[in-house]
Amino acid sequence: MASALFLRRAGIVVFGGTAYAGSALLAYQYFTSGVKDQTETQQNLSGGFSYVYNPKRTDRFQSIADEYDKEIGRDEFFMGINLLRRALLYFHAKGTVLEVGAGTGRNLPYYPKSVDRVVLSDSSDQMLEQAQNKIIKLSESDRRRFAVLLADAAKLDLPDNSFDCVVDTFGLCSFDDPIVVLKEMARVCKPDGKILLLEHGRSHSCEGITKYLDNNAERHAKNWGCVWNRDLDAILEKAPLDLQRVDTWHFGTTYYVVCIPRRTLA
Repeated sequence: MASALFLRRAGIVVFGGTAYAGSALLAYQYFTSGVKDQTETQQNLSGGFSYVYNPKRTDRFQSIADEYDKEIGRDEFFMGINLLRRALLYFHAKGTVLEVGAGTGRNLPYYPKSVDRVVLSDSSDQMLEQAQNKIIKLSESDRRRFAVLLADAAKLDLPDNSFDCVVDTFGLCSFDDPIVVLKEMARVCKPDGKILLLEHGRSHSCEGITKYLDNNAERHAKNWGCVWNRDLDAILEKAPLDLQRVDTWHFGTTYYVVCIPRRTLA
């Protein structure tokens, strides 16, 4: 009940901010640096090369780690992303938590006291260094709750059924095979645990936004290491998860998902 009420109230803020900031941001990106950058991107796509399918695409996070928070912080503020992060973790995270694709630790301020331990994992040591710097600045008691782990989310060297909660926020766009990652998340999550996702992808309700995402997917992958037009509905359908709650925001491009590992019959 409290979760639903919070989300309804947050929806007013998020939708209002999205309608204004989203349209303004798309217009700004299109009419300014986007045109030049798109031209440069197209010039580099000769000979069948693709930034989206480039096996070294995620190396981009190594070079943008220092500026990552500064660059996306403004967009997340106006789009109400921090409210969604807070709600997802406050109402659903508990016990011992594994976060995959943790990056610079943007979820750190939102883990509630009901969480005993959080392992922040990522394949980029430069991104994790930013997260570690944030942990150092916490109080001593809070500091003890967090640890960082350099790890490939598709091949976690962790035992089965070992976490009460497994979290990923805005990571499915970056992993080479998001379905494999979701399988790993389900494997390390306890049978009665939760898997929490906050993700972005293509819209099934707004053709104009999806067309923009498709037309600029290569440029965005080049600059951010992120494939922002993936079909999240299709990905979730193929993953071994039972969905308990799915809410969409920002004209269907942001997914708020609460799920559990799918129980298989013996």
